[in-house]
Amino acid sequence: MIKFIPYFHLGLALLVGLAQSDPHPLHDFCVADTAAGSQTFLTNDFPCINPELALPSHFATSALAMPGNTRENPSGFNVTLATISNLPGLNTLGLTLARADLAPNGLIPPHSHPRASEVTICLQGTLLVGFVDTSNRLLTQQLRVGDSFVFPKGLIHFVYNLEASTQAIAVSGLNSQSPGAQIGSMSSFASHPNIPDEVLQKAYLINGQDVARIRRNLGG
Repeated sequence: MIKFIPYFHLGLALLVGLAQSDPHPLHDFCVADTAAGSQTFLTNDFPCINPELALPSHFATSALAMPGNTRENPSGFNVTLATISNLPGLNTLGLTLARADLAPNGLIPPHSHPRASEVTICLQGTLLVGFVDTSNRLLTQQLRVGDSFVFPKGLIHFVYNLEASTQAIAVSGLNSQSPGAQIGSMSSFASHPNIPDEVLQKAYLINGQDVARIRRNLGG
C-alpha cells in the first residue's frame, strides 16, 4: 500500500486543481457574441466579439433596476438575473448577478446551485437565510439592511422574508457564469419524466395520495 501513497496524493492534487468554479479567462474580457446562436459547435461559454468592437454598454445593464413580479409565484418571490444575455461583458468572468424580490412572508424555497457559491446582501426588509451542510446541520442568520450572508457551493439554502406587511429585496453574486439552480421539491415531484411513486413514498415516508397531491400542487 505504501508505494501507492504518492499516486494518491498526485490524484488528489489533480482533483483539487480541477475544482474551480469556472476556467480563468485568457483575455481581459470576452464580450459575448449573443447573435451566434446558430453556431454548429458547442463551447463552454459564448464566442467573443472582436475586442476592438467592445463598447462601455457591453459592461453595463439595468436588468436589476426594476422590481420583479412576486404575485406570479405561489411562494411569493421573483429572481431577476444579470447574465451574458443582458450583460455580454460578463462572458468568461465567472460571475452571475441576481436580484431577489420577496413579497411579505415570501420565500425562495430550499434550493442549491451545483456550480457556484453565493453571497447575498439584504437591501430592504428583514430576511431569514440559511443552509444545510452535509451533516444535516442547519445554519441560519437574520439579515437586516446592509447585512450579507454566504451560501457554500452546492448546499441546500433558502431566503425568507420575515416581514408580514412589507416587501424585501436582496442582491446576490454567484461565482459562476452558469451556476444552475435546483429547487428540491420541484426536482423530486415535478421532474420529467416523473420519479417513480414508490421511490418518493419510501424516500419521504409518505403514501401514494400524498405524492399525487404534492405533484398537483407543484404542477408536476
